[in-house]
Amino acid sequence: MKNSLKEKAVSFLQLVASGEVREAYHRYISPDFRHHNPFFQGDADSLMLAMEENGAENPNKILEVKRVIEEGDIVAVHSHVKQKQDDIGAAVVHIFRFHNNVIVELWDVGQPIPENSPNENGVF
Repeated sequence: MKNSLKEKAVSFLQLVASGEVREAYHRYISPDFRHHNPFFQGDADSLMLAMEENGAENPNKILEVKRVIEEGDIVAVHSHVKQKQDDIGAAVVHIFRFHNNVIVELWDVGQPIPENSPNENGVF
């Protein structure tokens, strides 16, 4: 049985967080992949190199998946991401669009977690 799109999206993020960026791309990224991160060019190589650089700077990154939603060819992963063990981190949502079981498009949005939030429910 093939992995679900949800499992593929989570596996991609886990590989990237653990520093296995090229393996993540090899397994899950389509040759015609594009992304919407506003800090980098929209092609696969630009984002892959940025992910590798971030991984080298933050080798102990922590990705804790909180929820995953799949609808058709779209998967959304809501995660707690810490660049370093002591960081408060950020709430991040990655939205993947799949085609033929590989990722063809990616959006990501993040929100730093404030130290002193008045919201008793937290960000997760």
